[in-house]
Amino acid sequence: MALQTDFIAGAEAENTLQSICYKRGSLQLLDQRKLPLEITYLDIRDASDGWVAIRDMVVRGAPAIAIAAALSLAVEVFNFETFSGTSEDAASFLVKKLEYLVSSRPTAVNLSDAATKLKQVVMQAADTSSKHEDVFQAYIQAAEIMLKDDVTSNKAIGSYGANFLRDHVKHSQQLSILTHCNTGSLATAGYGTALGVIRAVHAEGALKRAYCTETRPFNQGSRLTAFELVHDNIPATLIADSAAAALMKNGRVDAVIVGADRVAANGDTANKIGTYSLALCANHHQIPFYVAAPLTSIDLSLSSGEEIIIEERSAKELLNTHGGLGEQIAASGISVWNPAFDVTPANLIAGIITEKGVITKMGKDAFDIKNFVQNATQQTFV
Repeated sequence: MALQTDFIAGAEAENTLQSICYKRGSLQLLDQRKLPLEITYLDIRDASDGWVAIRDMVVRGAPAIAIAAALSLAVEVFNFETFSGTSEDAASFLVKKLEYLVSSRPTAVNLSDAATKLKQVVMQAADTSSKHEDVFQAYIQAAEIMLKDDVTSNKAIGSYGANFLRDHVKHSQQLSILTHCNTGSLATAGYGTALGVIRAVHAEGALKRAYCTETRPFNQGSRLTAFELVHDNIPATLIADSAAAALMKNGRVDAVIVGADRVAANGDTANKIGTYSLALCANHHQIPFYVAAPLTSIDLSLSSGEEIIIEERSAKELLNTHGGLGEQIAASGISVWNPAFDVTPANLIAGIITEKGVITKMGKDAFDIKNFVQNATQQTFV
């Protein structure tokens, strides 16, 4: 299929690690299961490869999952040698593939949000042209725009977050920030969400130290976040998940910032398992707890976190080392409960940092997220 010049992610110009390497017709994903000891990129040829990569956590992080899914299908249709069918046939093919990709990891709303938007693009293209080539081209271009927009969004989150922390957090001259899981360039198209805020604070010379949890059982903190922090020469310390409360008690944390896989309309937030524990500890020690996420992570169709589907992972991730790939360390026959996420209630969250500003509470109790989202394209809230 003939298209114009190659599109390359704007993030490639940045001096940050890249989980997604893309140009038209080619997609490579950094195999994050092998970090930090080995840097290996896997070729993704079609939506099936993308689905497996997302399910097996080759790529992870809500924004990155959505982009990887969209681009895996873009690569597939770009490389079609033959496709016999109308524009309606092409649209139907793409819609079915998008629905398939959404099933890879159901908790991350960014994935279903991206699929919904891309479905609208292909249906509109099918309505305006009888050629399947036009539908495929419209899809590819829309997927590429999502990649570019994610980088821009992340940088805006970092900027708003850094400015907000400077004005609202005690000891704002030099901040020590605790984060959980991985929310950096490895979890997005580039720069990051919660880790993007830490990057922005560091760039302003206002970061005393970043603390990252190991984030059991898949160790995204010790394997990925620590890797990014060392790569960027950011002053940082790794802690065991169980050390967070003691760290806060010792007065070594000024703020906690985490990412999000889904934010309900009331502000309840699903994020990597262990986030709820950190929020409870932060609340007890009177430390502000923030969520950093793009607007695509907000799901206004859900009234509260009670409606969020929580993915459960393989028992092997607890029974064996290296995320289930290594030697057995637990007793044979023990039962396992391994949820990938938990839900932090809105009352424990001080603010939600987005690419359009920081959503704060009305009074002390409630977020007006719906109004913020509706007005986000007209004005910026801080």
